[in-house]
Amino acid sequence: MLQLTDASIFQRENLILSNVNLNIQKGDFNYIIGKTGSGKSSLMKTLYADLPLLSGEGKIVDFDLKELKEKEIPFLRRKIGIVFQDFKLLNDRTVYDNLLFVLRATGWKNKVEIEAKINDVLEKVAMKSKGFKMPYQLSGGEQQRIAIARALLNNPELILADEPTGNLDPKTSIEIMNVLEEINKTGITILMATHDYALILKFPHKTIKCEGNKVFEVV
Repeated sequence: MLQLTDASIFQRENLILSNVNLNIQKGDFNYIIGKTGSGKSSLMKTLYADLPLLSGEGKIVDFDLKELKEKEIPFLRRKIGIVFQDFKLLNDRTVYDNLLFVLRATGWKNKVEIEAKINDVLEKVAMKSKGFKMPYQLSGGEQQRIAIARALLNNPELILADEPTGNLDPKTSIEIMNVLEEINKTGITILMATHDYALILKFPHKTIKCEGNKVFEVV
């Protein structure tokens, strides 16, 4: 599902992480932890091709990150779902139209199939009754549920969640984790960057740490 071998992660010319070896199997739920500035987000950005992989080897959902061409990036991102800390919803349109925008942008045309898919992902995150709402009418937790629904639209094999509970209170964070756990139980692989150790204790999974330019498993 995801493999990095002797990879170096750069932000422009700055080396952020070196000799990264990472192997994530289908159906895994893994955390990435580390202090602010330790390289968690840079690693995530490399995985969804926002940063190029310049050194080492990397494969993700059958794409070779080292050989990835610009025109292939949209196809890679259709096979992975990305969830951000700050939701990244379009505030000028409803929840339904946010999801519609993504489906249209990724080639969906059949209206019946589109409606069925939007209803399906909203049901998975318990937001089926909120499709008519504008994002600013929703709480932070509800907005993050919509962001997770958006990540599910193209049936991803892998979800990359970059601090998905970072802007949420503890109770809402647990609700979002329950949603992610249920998604993981359907066989979707999840890699989640977080600094919330309370969540890791409550929902234990294999944990990978970024520290001192290195990445290693926490035992």
